[in-house]
Amino acid sequence: MRIRALTLDLDDTLWPVLPALERADRDVDAYLRQHYPNVARAWPIPAMRALRAEVAAERTDLAHDFTAQRHLTIQRAFAHCGIDEAPVEALWEIYFSARNSVEFFPESMPALQRIAGRWPIASLTNGNADLDRIGIRAHFAHHVCARDTGVPKPDPRIFLVAAERLGLLPAEILHVGDDPELDVVGAREAGLRTAWVNRAGHPWPGALGRAPDIDVRHMGELVDWLEASLRAD
Repeated sequence: MRIRALTLDLDDTLWPVLPALERADRDVDAYLRQHYPNVARAWPIPAMRALRAEVAAERTDLAHDFTAQRHLTIQRAFAHCGIDEAPVEALWEIYFSARNSVEFFPESMPALQRIAGRWPIASLTNGNADLDRIGIRAHFAHHVCARDTGVPKPDPRIFLVAAERLGLLPAEILHVGDDPELDVVGAREAGLRTAWVNRAGHPWPGALGRAPDIDVRHMGELVDWLEASLRAD
């Protein structure tokens, strides 16, 4: 069946997310050291990350909502220091701004522009990347995230939400992402076609079942394949 639209993962597909996350943690820590030194001493970056992991393990009902997990982490850190009113919104804005200051992989923006010129795209993410802040909203017809839908990848339901918004059958949609389980397995179980952005050239993990329909090293290869498929139709 002909591909009529794409769903596209964001973090580690269009840009490496770790540098932005690390910068965000440093910016929050700098704010704490300036305004709440007692909290900063009690919760340096490694301890704050461990606390967030603890919150995530305890609050499995928030597995789809990284924002809520981080808000709770801030509240717990401050409460531990005897401060009931944590500056959650101020700290979140510092974190969110840095988290969305991403640097694209070199081929990502040209590929995204080429794809958006021919196919509608829905972003599909478990994270809290913000298309407006990053400056790429115009390339996407829809934005589907775990926080809004209530379920994270690889749950097939989030992919079906995207298909519904695109107004297409799942089999008419190609999902593109870097994670074998979250992206490929999740999309496959929902009936979408799958493209694995496999930058390191790893072999497909056989334990995850059928391999993706397309295995590419970067987004430039993917758009070349898409355009070749269009010419062959």
